[in-house]
Amino acid sequence: AAMKFTCFKKDISKALNTVSKAVTTRTTMPILKGILLKVEDNTLTLTAYDLDILIETKISVTGYENGELVVKAKLFNEIIKKLPGEEVNISSDESIFVPPDQVIPESEEVNISNYENKVIIKSDKSEFKIHGQSADEFPSAGDVSEKESIILKSDDFIDMINKTSFAASLEESRGIIVGVLISLKQNFLTMVALDGFRVALNNRAVPNEKEKNIIVTAKILSEVASLLSEAENVSEISIVLDDRKAKINIDNTKVIIRLLEGEFISYESIIPENSKVKVTAGKDDLYNAIERASLLSREGKNNLVKFEIKDNSIVISSKSEAGNLIEEIFVDKEGEDLEIGFNAKYLSDALKAIDDESIILNFDSSVSPCSITPLVGSSFTHLVLPVRI
Repeated sequence: AAMKFTCFKKDISKALNTVSKAVTTRTTMPILKGILLKVEDNTLTLTAYDLDILIETKISVTGYENGELVVKAKLFNEIIKKLPGEEVNISSDESIFVPPDQVIPESEEVNISNYENKVIIKSDKSEFKIHGQSADEFPSAGDVSEKESIILKSDDFIDMINKTSFAASLEESRGIIVGVLISLKQNFLTMVALDGFRVALNNRAVPNEKEKNIIVTAKILSEVASLLSEAENVSEISIVLDDRKAKINIDNTKVIIRLLEGEFISYESIIPENSKVKVTAGKDDLYNAIERASLLSREGKNNLVKFEIKDNSIVISSKSEAGNLIEEIFVDKEGEDLEIGFNAKYLSDALKAIDDESIILNFDSSVSPCSITPLVGSSFTHLVLPVRI
């Protein structure tokens, strides 16, 4: 059926930015490169879905006729951004849609008016006609039947994601460790990510009665964090869960995410209980020294920086064909002397995710992992595996 509406350019532009985070990059289902526009009374709902995350947002419209269709996300977004006026009028014609697999010839002479599935976009003196697709092809994520829900402070959730998700594996073939474990215990929330070379763990006190573990792809969690940080006046979010999906309502935007299925790697056993060498260091001093060392180590094969821990200092060194660096920082040390090597990037990532001014580095030997913890409490633990020198 015909669809028609008028809205403010700034409203639809903002909505498109929100949902575009869920437009697929996969080529197997062309329809998922589109955004579903659905007009019902004076509301336009925009939806994008890549089978892992669905984002849906609503804006108010006027002069409407109910209907729905799919437009190509990238093109539509670019057109809206560059329109001359403050208002946009969008309509489609009544006729049947061309099925998505019908190829439209690329020749010069094609007159779009001959094709039945056009979408007309007007603003000021500008008028675009582009191809649309039938909404019937657009898959549904289904709703989430509420089995449980968690209420969290939005800032805490963003912060925990930023402090863990970087440590998840980026390789899809690695299975469950592309995900971040979100683990609820009584009055406690833990988030953990690991990739076989490092572990990032973050803890918060949250009022909560039940125990529940879910695993969400790090990439999706990062999208959720950026949606949350763009949302104004959202201080709390609720996450509604069933066995396979989670739903988060953020203002007038709904996000449905697919949960990863399976057991997360039992990380507790990897975290050392006690350590032979305990070093208290200024976080910024250490971070800046490692950043300088990695200017050279990046030129080498495995981004190696070396720590020589003796008396009350760490001598940090790196060398490659490009040159070498030696730098000493002062620390408090308990225990024996030690030489150990690390991939500079893993140490940098961990330190960048820490707000504390001072931290404790715990070592056991030159081949066992170093754990980084706060001076007091257990709000975070980072574990970095050493590189053989």
